[in-house]
Amino acid sequence: MVDRAHKPDPLAATPTIPPQASVNVLEDRVSAQLPSGESVDVLLYGATVISWKNAAGREKLWLSTAAKLDGSKPVRGGIPLVFPVFGTAPDHAATSSLPSHGFARATKWDFLSRSSDGDSSASVRLDFGLSNMSLDEKMRAAWPYAFDLVYSVTLERTGLTTSLVVNNKEQERSFEIQALFHSYFRCQDISNVSISGLDGSSYTDKVNSPSAKTQSSDAITFAGETDSVYSPNTPPAHPIAVLENGEPLFVMTRDNVEDVVVWNPWSDKSAGMGDFEPKTGWKEMVCVEAGSVRAWQNLEPGDSWTGSQTLSLE
Repeated sequence: MVDRAHKPDPLAATPTIPPQASVNVLEDRVSAQLPSGESVDVLLYGATVISWKNAAGREKLWLSTAAKLDGSKPVRGGIPLVFPVFGTAPDHAATSSLPSHGFARATKWDFLSRSSDGDSSASVRLDFGLSNMSLDEKMRAAWPYAFDLVYSVTLERTGLTTSLVVNNKEQERSFEIQALFHSYFRCQDISNVSISGLDGSSYTDKVNSPSAKTQSSDAITFAGETDSVYSPNTPPAHPIAVLENGEPLFVMTRDNVEDVVVWNPWSDKSAGMGDFEPKTGWKEMVCVEAGSVRAWQNLEPGDSWTGSQTLSLE
């Protein structure tokens, strides 16, 4: 073969673009999926996470089969967002007229944007917004403060992070808030579930006794209705693990949220909840909820508050 002196240079290889996370914006929800298969669905009503699946497509959250996804009532299951009050607070004047768990989970949010903090094939963040102007007239009268919220749901290969930013937009008035990520985790059998990482923590048992108790060194297990509010005696970054048959299902860490609620309605209470289906569903779920609910966060005019939870898969 004759070697030509002025042969053309070879064509440069066309760079390949790595697979990116896909985001699908529908009328009532936003869905995201990583190239590796993990996915999340967020209902715009309440900015409620209604599905979180691992790479194999296995659902990690419990959602009632009777959950209302049409905006007619808060969603039973997934991760509803509690704000600005946990439960009801009849002695707290500013929130005494609000429905249980406030209005955030019962109001349609705006989808703001998608983004990625790094490798867009390994994570995607969905941002949602809510302000006082999004509330109906009745709710604005019940909680007459200027505010805006940004709620971020970040899907990663290893887990899910939910983060809430609260901004006080008042010129002269402060207001107080509580907030909580009401996570319903899926399990196979609640009788085999335990929770570690809360040993030595003080807590209030809302089912059996209003007086403060201290969690023993044993893991939390379930043999009946459970509704307890814990104040962990470890830093928020200390992991709290949900285990089944001794194997970890989820690991929770927190940032700037002081409390953890542990809840399972058991048979009698779930039987009386119209949107709790199947009625035996209490066997297949446990709520471990990160939040700031035993005290009030005071925001002066112009101030912000941020709290988050990160849920890691087994």
